[in-house]
Amino acid sequence: MSAIHQLLTDHIDIWTAADIEKKSGRGRSSGNAASVYGIRKLRELILELAVRGKLVPQDPNDEPASELLKRIQAEKAKLIAEGKIKKGKPLTPITDDEKPFDLPQGWGWTRVAHVGHDWGQKTPDSDFTYIEVSAIDSKSGVVSSPELVKPEDAPSRARKIVKKDTVIYSTVRPYLLNIAVIEQDFSPDPVASTAFAIVHPFCSMPSRYFLCFFRSPVFVRYVESVQMGIAYPAINDAQFFSGLIPLPPVAEQHRIVAKVDELMALCDQLETQHSNAAEAHEKLVSHLLGTLTQSPNTDSPLCKRGAGGDLDWQRIAAHFDTLFTTEASIDALKQTLLQLAVMGKLVPQDPNDEPASELLKRIRAEKAKLIAEGKIKKSKSLPPITNEEKPFELPLGWEWARVEQLFEVTSGGSFDISSEKDSGEYIYVKVGDMNVSENETVITTSSRFVNPSEKELRGIIPANSIIFPKRGGAIATNKKRLVTSEIFVDLNIMAITVPKSVSLIYTFQWLRGIDLAQLNTGTSVPQINHKDIEPLIFPLPPLAEQHRIVAKVDELMAICDQLKARIAEANQLQQKLADALVEQALS
Repeated sequence: MSAIHQLLTDHIDIWTAADIEKKSGRGRSSGNAASVYGIRKLRELILELAVRGKLVPQDPNDEPASELLKRIQAEKAKLIAEGKIKKGKPLTPITDDEKPFDLPQGWGWTRVAHVGHDWGQKTPDSDFTYIEVSAIDSKSGVVSSPELVKPEDAPSRARKIVKKDTVIYSTVRPYLLNIAVIEQDFSPDPVASTAFAIVHPFCSMPSRYFLCFFRSPVFVRYVESVQMGIAYPAINDAQFFSGLIPLPPVAEQHRIVAKVDELMALCDQLETQHSNAAEAHEKLVSHLLGTLTQSPNTDSPLCKRGAGGDLDWQRIAAHFDTLFTTEASIDALKQTLLQLAVMGKLVPQDPNDEPASELLKRIRAEKAKLIAEGKIKKSKSLPPITNEEKPFELPLGWEWARVEQLFEVTSGGSFDISSEKDSGEYIYVKVGDMNVSENETVITTSSRFVNPSEKELRGIIPANSIIFPKRGGAIATNKKRLVTSEIFVDLNIMAITVPKSVSLIYTFQWLRGIDLAQLNTGTSVPQINHKDIEPLIFPLPPLAEQHRIVAKVDELMAICDQLKARIAEANQLQQKLADALVEQALS
């Protein structure tokens, strides 16, 4: 067994235990939405070992790179003499300080410009196969979706000539690793975007060796050291072709490519197995948590013994350490806890509590008084709640009520830009001001302040309210924030004001369990209107039980947060172990 195979198999638990990491728009990824950190590091290690000459054994019978470079120079001179390629500018000699590491016997350092050439440029005058950056499958390194384009429709970028076995490297946002080998003869002839640097290897060297090198951490580090720009980084052709490349004998290049392909296929298998296991785990967690919300409502499954739900909970509790091992599973548990809370399944009912029907009478009387005093507007009466609307059966002492019966639903307003200040009497909250962490649920400050006129004061959002985005892409984020002092909000925000006879936090917990994106009635622009919120039905417990629910949810959410923190710490440890293995292999 080779050393790299042994490294892979002996530490399989470390490579695959580093959990799936979500990718942002930037980073040294292949552009996928997510990857397993350990396997990603293993892929990088394979490429690093390959270009250092540590992946396959050297053969003293191979023609050395020094002789290969002589043949390259001869072929280059011949192509220039025939007018097939242009003579490039002289490149500076390679100094010892430039060489990032020592090479095996028979290898040599050279510049990218010495080992490959381009085919020039042309303005298309007939139908052509257009290869844009978006046509690259960055994971496999092939052109996956070229486009047939007529000359009159040719983009100004469609200029670079490419042929079979040409390597193309996107110099724009190079961290995305949009690098590919043209592996087939396209018909009509292909033309690539000027966003690519073009390298066609001399002396029939295997193009996939160059693909391996350009994707390797060695070249990635070089590119990061010379690229320009932050939001939209890029490397120019001169910088690209000046880069150093370790050149093995041709025969060893072929052995390296074969070994890399073999090991990457193993990584693919590991990633697929991990992904399948993660998907199965997610489905299992979802199914078992679903049994809690679907079980009979005779007793709370989490607070006392009873039929149905208690047995379901015991089944989950017996395998808790196996089920809740990822941040996603903890998030699913949190959502289930919120659902159980508003179903009356989280804490026991107390027959001595004043029933919600009495609470509902007081809320109606309070609302009628505010309408009579002109403090709130009378809303349109909505039809009674039908049995078909009720998603589950409520415990004894609870009541269903529509949002418009209990709460005041309002939308924000706008101020003249000149009236927005850096300081003032009231904060003026915009959607961007709601971007706080998951645990920071109370809005306490914002980027702007206002000093409203007496007329503008009518649009104030009272304390004891909950705000959320009502327009635009922010709806999908499901941000909900508590308001504990009077504020103003802009037109893209909606507020629910909670009467003092209902718990603000219980209402917040109910709203956290609702996916507001599902209420979107917009077309080109997502939007939620009053008619989407006011008819929603609200499970109203006795006030005393609301407080018990809030306390229990807070207690259980704190435990969930502790579990997530431990999972994150364990995952960081696994990532450090994977990094340590990589360092050990390269030392």
